[in-house]
Amino acid sequence: MIPEIREKFNAAFDQRTYDAFINDIHTSNRESLVFRVSETPLFLSDEMARRLIEAAYDVIRVIERSDYKEKVRAAIPSGMTVAGEDDHTTFLQVDFAICRDEQGNFTPQLIELQGFPSLYCYQHYLYGKLREYFPIPEDFTPFFSGLDADTYKNLYGKILLGDSDPENVVLLELTPEEQKTRIDFYLTEQYYGIRSLCVTKVIKRGNRLFYKRDGKEVPIERFYHRFIFDELIRKNVQLSFRFDNEDLQVKWVGHPNWFFKISKYTLPLIESPYCPPCYFLNQLDEYPPDLENYVLKPLFSFAGLGVEVDVTRAMLDGIKDPQNYILQRKIAYAPVIKTPDIHAMAEVRMMFLWDDKPLLVNNLLRISKGKMMGVDFNRDKTWVGSSLAFHRV
Repeated sequence: MIPEIREKFNAAFDQRTYDAFINDIHTSNRESLVFRVSETPLFLSDEMARRLIEAAYDVIRVIERSDYKEKVRAAIPSGMTVAGEDDHTTFLQVDFAICRDEQGNFTPQLIELQGFPSLYCYQHYLYGKLREYFPIPEDFTPFFSGLDADTYKNLYGKILLGDSDPENVVLLELTPEEQKTRIDFYLTEQYYGIRSLCVTKVIKRGNRLFYKRDGKEVPIERFYHRFIFDELIRKNVQLSFRFDNEDLQVKWVGHPNWFFKISKYTLPLIESPYCPPCYFLNQLDEYPPDLENYVLKPLFSFAGLGVEVDVTRAMLDGIKDPQNYILQRKIAYAPVIKTPDIHAMAEVRMMFLWDDKPLLVNNLLRISKGKMMGVDFNRDKTWVGSSLAFHRV
């Protein structure tokens, strides 16, 4: 978005440097880099950075409203409520596509949001590697709210650990060693001493939970929550404890209930120039006349399962549980990043941490040249994948 920086970066790009950059990340982290990292970050103009920040806090204002909790009370599917819910989410991700407005200016448009962790450690680590291998201007940063690499890392550690020793905090996942995001798990252990633990290996003794570490049982005081309920249900995973047990002596860091509340269920509640119109299907008195411009999404799905992009009236009439669906107006990603062949599209995830107040802290960039974001639409393409968006300090 800043032509002179883009031209300079592209002119200096060397494939051998990029290959060394990828090899360094992969081999330094147990050969766990299993997703594509782009050849380039994004350099945001001051106006685009301002708009992204404004758009992200438009979402925060909805979640902070006094009536918000009542409006999302029914968001948690039956049988999935977890005991010990806190007053607010710990993590918040807000995904924006970079589009063009009616005047032709670049502007963010809300795609998704979730009250669930993202790659907080990996994105910090990536920042250091990008600076090590590529010509990133000194006065540009991916961090927000006055944070730098050190203060960001310290804040995140404080939120994860609280007053507990690292051995009493576990990163809870299902088969963590098989997850595509496991590089972030390894970095969490490297940064803070928090090990990942399969949820099936939790041991229950009375109202306390334990895990085996170096041959001995260690009490668990805090769960850093990283598993998705959908996966537990699909695989019929059996556990030693019940999530709805009010007596368990454990603190959730990132309480699971917020995964459902801050999700597609929240999208229809947001009124912002940065949020496309979105409706609960069962609350529509009549369908929009231009259904071809809308996408149908199930409220309770993961990784895009069940999304319909070619919506018809007959399709909507045939849905037997309309209360479980939303209609969201489609947006058009703008070609924004100049690459050696064609311009690429971009999506920026604005990453919040919520301790005493919600704080915008970092971001994650996704770059695509396909019909949609994601690996399936970008096979055999270059200058696509994940990275960081930098803005001027």
